Amino acid sequence: MAIRSNVNKRDKLIESIRSYLQGNIDKHKANIDNLLDNHIALAEHPDIIETIEKELGILAGYEDKTNAFDKYFSEVFGDKELLNG
Repeated sequence: MAIRSNVNKRDKLIESIRSYLQGNIDKHKANIDNLLDNHIALAEHPDIIETIEKELGILAGYEDKTNAFDKYFSEVFGDKELLNG
C-alpha cells in the first residue's frame, strides 16, 4: 500500500511539474502574441524586436526543460501502467 501511495505522489508531482512548465510556455506565448497584435506598442516601443526575442528565449527555455523532463521521466508512466495492469 505504501508503494502505491508513493507512486501516486510521484505521479502527482510529475503532473504538477509538467503543468508548471506548460503554464510558463503559455504565458510567454501570450506575451509574444500581445506584442505582435498591439500595433500601438509597435509604434511606441523601439526595442519591440528585442523584447519579443527575449520572450521567445524564455519560452524556448521552458520548452527545452519540458522536453528534457519528458525524455528522462516519461518511463514513469509506462511503469504506472504495468503496476496498475
